[in-house]
Amino acid sequence: MLDVYFTIDAEIWCDGWHDLEQKFPEAFERYILGPGRRWGLPDQLRVLSDHGLRAVCFVEPLFAGRFGHAPLAEVVGLIQDSDHEVQLHLHTEWVDEFLEPVLPTVVGKRQHLRQYNLAEQALLIATGSAWLQRAGASAPTAFRAGSFALNLDSIAALAANGIPIDSSYNASIFGPNSGVCDGELLEQPRQLNAVLELPMTVFDDGRGLRHAQLTACSWRELEHLLWQALEQGHTSFVLLSHSFELLAPNQRAPDPTVVKRLQQLCSFLDRHRDSFCTRGLRESPPPRIPTAPPPRLRSSLWRTGARIAEQVWRRRYA
Repeated sequence: MLDVYFTIDAEIWCDGWHDLEQKFPEAFERYILGPGRRWGLPDQLRVLSDHGLRAVCFVEPLFAGRFGHAPLAEVVGLIQDSDHEVQLHLHTEWVDEFLEPVLPTVVGKRQHLRQYNLAEQALLIATGSAWLQRAGASAPTAFRAGSFALNLDSIAALAANGIPIDSSYNASIFGPNSGVCDGELLEQPRQLNAVLELPMTVFDDGRGLRHAQLTACSWRELEHLLWQALEQGHTSFVLLSHSFELLAPNQRAPDPTVVKRLQQLCSFLDRHRDSFCTRGLRESPPPRIPTAPPPRLRSSLWRTGARIAEQVWRRRYA
């Protein structure tokens, strides 16, 4: 049995940092609800629920420091009302936008959590956790840093806040430069002191490492990788999506290719429950650590080529 973690990063952007109050209502609809309240986070969760599958939603709460807690409570409510899981996600670009500063010495943008020291990271994680709970969520048991930008201090800051699972490590982005595993490329779950690291699933597509993401992989790639992970003894498969993942590149309409891809994936996982189990990160036991490192997942060049052709079509016609 392969544990599949369908993770959705729920976050809001105003496409720039000017005129935020004017931009926020439209941005909330586009990035969370979808244009015209279609094919945003609620519809993505509905497709999963229709197939009896579970999502882990990493919710970014720091925007509430500028726009108040009511919109955050709406995000948390729609996830929990759909019987999916809320966990903590931080994009620290919001920190200098707070109306009541949490870190008064911070001036200007620091894009990544790793740009803060240990004490600052611990305080930001505590703040995000408290705001999620104020919005109606349970205390988070898992965390993901915005842009996967963690470092070793992030692990210590999570431990200080009693959060036992991190899912920020992405070997295809920061990888060994995160400093988490002394230059080692981490591709499987690993216990890091008091925190269990559940890294993004990555694979070699013939051109380099690529992480498993709904918009970044074709359906045929995802199907092949899931079977390969099962056959090779992987214990977990961590897939990334976003609250706005089903939208076309212009973010004004649904992307039919990605919508179909989600439906195909959910139908596949539903049909093959004897082989794949979508799980949350509040469950016991926690993600399993392989007894021996399984082989790296690989996709063939023809699948990579087919995906590139599909992506070109999407960008031109979606």
